Amino acid sequence: MTSNSSESKNKSLSPEAEFSNTVTFRDYLIATEQKSNKPLPVWRLIAPLAVQTALIMAVPAQALYTDMTGKTVILQTVPVNPNDVLQGNALELDYNISRTANLSRLPGWQTIVSKGRGSGRRLPEGTNIYVTLQEQVSSGRGVPTAWRPLRVSSSRPTSLRANQVALRGVYQDGSVNYGLETYYIPENQRQQIRNDLQAQRARRGQVPPIVVKAKVDPQGNALPISMWVRDRNYRF
Repeated sequence: MTSNSSESKNKSLSPEAEFSNTVTFRDYLIATEQKSNKPLPVWRLIAPLAVQTALIMAVPAQALYTDMTGKTVILQTVPVNPNDVLQGNALELDYNISRTANLSRLPGWQTIVSKGRGSGRRLPEGTNIYVTLQEQVSSGRGVPTAWRPLRVSSSRPTSLRANQVALRGVYQDGSVNYGLETYYIPENQRQQIRNDLQAQRARRGQVPPIVVKAKVDPQGNALPISMWVRDRNYRF
């Protein structure tokens, strides 16, 4: 009689209640410890490392692609102050084509403004701008001549001549940045650069510009190669 009553009672229990009656708290601790000591699957260790490696390699891979497929262009900065151009160990440059006052004179500017719902000469932050540049004839000696900007567009031009290239920039804080604005200069070159800028200013009586050589790949990404201060070339 008692056995039948106990059996009937067990049958009336839910699976959760029956489990709690058969498994003690000590059994739970043992199972938890065994689970925590179980080695992780290999993929859970490799996956984060693979993601980190991909992120680290993305920048040099992009630079290598631009260097291999890019076309050489020559850009000119706006006049720079020898006392301001070098901030700490970084060289900060501002290009003629960075100024919206210059770009707004080119064909295509008003179209970009209207597409971006801008006001006047201002554009929404983060607007992509492609500047079409054309090679200029140089003497072949000394500092090369900067390429001339022809027009601007919000999308990458698909038909360019052999002596033209489309450089991609992003509108930020009132100017267009091309990824060519900041360079880290070795300590042994900083004073020489200042001396060259000051000598050029003293000779010409005005604040000198800097000429930069870069490569631009088919997508419009740029990679700095070197720069001229006076007639001296500094490689990056």
